[in-house]
Amino acid sequence: AARMLLRLLSDIQWRAANPKWRRMTSSRRSTSTTAEPHPVSLPAQAQVVICGGGITGTSVAYHLSKMGWKDIVLLEQGRLAAGTTRFCAGIVSTARPVSIELKMAHYSNKLYEQLEQETGVPTGYTKTGSISLAQTRDRLISLKRIASSLNVMGIPCEIITPKQAVELHPLINIHDLVGAMYVPEDALVTSANVSLALATAASQNGVQIHERTSVSHVTVQKGHVTGVETDRGRIECQYFVNCAGQWAYELGHSGEEPVHIPLHACEHFYLLTHPLAEPLSSSLPTVVDPDGRIYIRNWQGGILSGGFEKNPKPLFTEGRNQLEIHNLQEDWDHFGPLLGAILRRMPGLEALQIMQLVNCPESFTPDMRCIMGESPTARGYFVLAGMNSAGISYGGGAGKYLAEWMVNGYPSENVWSLDLKRFGTLQSSRTFLRHRVMEVMPLMCDLKVPRWDFQTGRQLRTSPLYDRLDAQGARWMEKHGFERVKYFVPPEKDLLDLDLSKTFYKPDWFDIVGAEVKCCKEAVCVIDMSSFTKFEISSTGDQALESLQYLFSNDLDVPVGHVVHTGMLNEKGGYENDCSIARLSKRSFFMISPTDQQVHCWAWLKNRLPDDSNLILEDVTWKYTALNLIGPRAVDVLSELSYAPMTAEHFPSLFCKEMSVGYANGIRVMSITHTGEPGFVLYIPIEYALHVYNEVMNMGQKYGIRNAGYYALRSLRIEKFFAFWGQDLDAFTTPMECGREFQVKLEKGMEFVGQEALLEQKQNGVYKRFTMFILEDHDTDMDLWPWWGEPIFRNGRYVGKTTSSAYSYTLERHVCLGFVHNFDEKTGEELVVTTDFINQGEYEIDIAGQRFQAKARLYPFSNLFTHRRRKDEVELSGYQRE
Repeated sequence: AARMLLRLLSDIQWRAANPKWRRMTSSRRSTSTTAEPHPVSLPAQAQVVICGGGITGTSVAYHLSKMGWKDIVLLEQGRLAAGTTRFCAGIVSTARPVSIELKMAHYSNKLYEQLEQETGVPTGYTKTGSISLAQTRDRLISLKRIASSLNVMGIPCEIITPKQAVELHPLINIHDLVGAMYVPEDALVTSANVSLALATAASQNGVQIHERTSVSHVTVQKGHVTGVETDRGRIECQYFVNCAGQWAYELGHSGEEPVHIPLHACEHFYLLTHPLAEPLSSSLPTVVDPDGRIYIRNWQGGILSGGFEKNPKPLFTEGRNQLEIHNLQEDWDHFGPLLGAILRRMPGLEALQIMQLVNCPESFTPDMRCIMGESPTARGYFVLAGMNSAGISYGGGAGKYLAEWMVNGYPSENVWSLDLKRFGTLQSSRTFLRHRVMEVMPLMCDLKVPRWDFQTGRQLRTSPLYDRLDAQGARWMEKHGFERVKYFVPPEKDLLDLDLSKTFYKPDWFDIVGAEVKCCKEAVCVIDMSSFTKFEISSTGDQALESLQYLFSNDLDVPVGHVVHTGMLNEKGGYENDCSIARLSKRSFFMISPTDQQVHCWAWLKNRLPDDSNLILEDVTWKYTALNLIGPRAVDVLSELSYAPMTAEHFPSLFCKEMSVGYANGIRVMSITHTGEPGFVLYIPIEYALHVYNEVMNMGQKYGIRNAGYYALRSLRIEKFFAFWGQDLDAFTTPMECGREFQVKLEKGMEFVGQEALLEQKQNGVYKRFTMFILEDHDTDMDLWPWWGEPIFRNGRYVGKTTSSAYSYTLERHVCLGFVHNFDEKTGEELVVTTDFINQGEYEIDIAGQRFQAKARLYPFSNLFTHRRRKDEVELSGYQRE
C-alpha cells in the first residue's frame, strides 16, 4: 500500500508539471499495450474486486474503505484515471432535474471540496458557480422548476435577468436571452486528479490497487459471484463491482452468466484554447446554454467548450477494445454547428487561438440515467457505469450510494430510477443501444416537458391488440419497452398537431382524456393493460402459501377465488413491490405487479424463495392480454358475453374466477380496476385476445363503450387517492406512512418480512404521511400545471414534495399526491407526523417558483364522486372522510 501511495503521488506531480499531458497520445499509445513488470503479485482472494480505475471505481473503493471494508482489490487494465475520466471537462454541476441525481451531485461537490485537505493531493477544486441560460420562456420555466428543488435542499440558487448574467460573466451575449439560473456553489475540478485523490485515500485505508491488470470474466456459481479471472491469475471474491465505463457492457457479457448493462459510447467533442490576451479569471462561472447545446468554462486563461450535437456519432458498436482511451480523430465539420453556437454566445472569443479539438468517448444509457446496483442474475455482482457525460458530477455520490448498498444491503436514498433492474435483456440489443444513444445524446440539452417519450427503440413489446388499437387513434407511450396507450384521438382531431404539442401548461389532450374519464364514470371503457407484470407461484404442497405468507404483508390464506392487495416489503417495512394476488387454487397463486417490476420482482422472489423443486415460480406476463373494463355498465357487458350474473351478489369485489367470454374459455376475470371505479380486469390467453376484444366492443356498443388510455386511468386513480409503486411508493415508504394499514395483517399467525419495522411504527408513529392536496387558487387554463416533484409548504415551511399529480375531471381541480414531513424548526430533525399536524396546517404547492394554496386531506373526497359540482360551489372543508 505504501509503494502504491508513492506511485500515485508521483503520477500526480508529473501531471501537475505537464499541463499538456492530455495531448501526449502517441507516446502513451505506444506504451499502453506494452507489458510492464508487476512488482506486487495479485492476492489469491479478496472480499471485493473492483474493475475500473476511473472516477466511479475509485469512488466506490474510497467509500467502501471509509465504511470499514478493507479487503478490497481495485484492478485497472491501463493506468488509473486514463479512461473517460482523463478527458472529463471537470464541471461539477448540481443543476439537475431528477432529485436523486441532484443529491448525488451535491454530495460530490461537498466531497471534492475537502478531498485535497484530506489526502494532500491537489484536485484543482475551484468554486466558480454556474449560469444556465434560457433563450425561451419554456426553458426558463424548466430552470425555475430546478431552482425550486435546489432551494428547498439548501443549495443556493436564484433566477436572474440577462443583465445580471452579463454582470457575472462579461463575455456573454444576452440579446436573445429571457433569463438565467445562477448556482454560486457549482465548481470546477481536475477530474483525473480527483480520481487519483480518491485512490490515494483508499490505498491509505488498505485498498490494494493494481494497474495493467485486465479482467477477462467473472465466475458465478449457484447464482453468486465466486471469483475473477484476470491476465495475471484468479482472485477468489464475494463481491465484484463493474466500473469499467464504456467497457462495462462487454465485461458484463464475458461470463457464462451474462449481466446485461445497457450502455453505448458516443464521440464527445470539446475544444481547448490558448489564453486570451487578458487571461480569463479562474473564478468566472461556467456557462451552460442548453438551447445552444453548449457549455463554456474557463481553462488556464482560455476556455474549454463543448456540447451535445443533434447528430451524434456512436462508436465501438462492434465492441472494439483498447487499454486506454486516446484522443479520437478530430472532426471540425461535425463540430462546426457547436462552434458557431459558442461564438454566437461569446462573440469576444472569435480571435482566440484554438489549441486542440478533443474527441473522446462518453457512455450513454437508454434513459439518460446512470446504472447502479446488483445484478438480478448474479448475487454479489454490482455495477456502477453509464454516467451520461456527468461522471465527475455524480461520481462521488454514486460511489457512496453503491458502497452503502453493498455494506448495508440498501442505499440511504431511493435509487430505483438508477437501478440496473429497471432494465431487462431487451434493452441490451446492440442495435437498440446504437439507435437509442443517437437520440439520448441530443436530449441532454433538449427541453423535456412533462410526459415526453423516446422515439427510438419503439414497438419492441406490444399487445396482440396493438394494430387494432392503433387504427382507432391510439397515441402511444412506452414503459419497460412495452407500448401502452396514452389516449385515443377522435377522428376529427389533427394528429400531427397533437403529437407536436409540448407544454408545461394545459395540454391539448385535456378534453380527449376528459371524455374518456366521463365514459369510465357513466358508461364503460376498455383499457389494454397487458404490460402489467404477471407471475404464477405454485407448489405440490403448502410451500407456495407458506413462502408467500412470509414475503408479503397481507394474509394470503384466503378462500380460493379471492384477490388480496398486498405489499412485498423489505426489512425496514418499505415497498419493494405493490401487487394484487389471486388465489387460483389451494396451491396456486396469480400475482399482478406494475410493468417495471418484471426484473426487480423476479430477482427479489428468486433470491428469497426456498430452493425447493416442488415450488415453481413462472413469469407469465407474455401469456396473457389484460383488458380493464371500467364503469357502471361493465357488469352488463360482461353478463351478456358470459351468460353469467356479474352483480355484486354473485361476483363480489376482489374476486377472481375463470369464465368463458364469447367463444373463449379460461378467461381469468377479476373484480378490480386499479382506479376505484366499478368494473373488471380480464386476463385473456393471448391467442384469444383479439376475439375477446372484438366481442367486448361489439356487445358494449349499446352501453356507450369506448377505448381509453393510461392518462384517464391516472386521473381516476389520483382523485381516488390511490398510490402507485414507482411513483408514490418505493423501498423507503411503508404501509403505515401511506394509509395502507388495512393491507397489513400484523397478527396473521406467522412472521413476515418487515413486520418488526411496522410494529415499531405502529407504536412510535411515522415520520411522513401520504397526503392528498387539492389546488384552490389555481387556474387550469392559464397557470402552470403541477406534474410531480413540486415542493410542498406548510405554514410557509418546506415539508416535502409531490410524487404524482393529475387534473380531476370530477373535482374540476388539480389533485397532487405527496408526502408531508415534520422537520424541527431549529435542528431540522424529523419528528412524528400526526393526523392533527396534517389537518391543522395551511398548505401551498410550489410550481416553478409560484405558490398555490392547497387543501390537504388524508382521505379522498368521496362525496364529490357522486355529486359533480362547479369548483366555486364546493366547500372542501365540509367533506367527511371516506
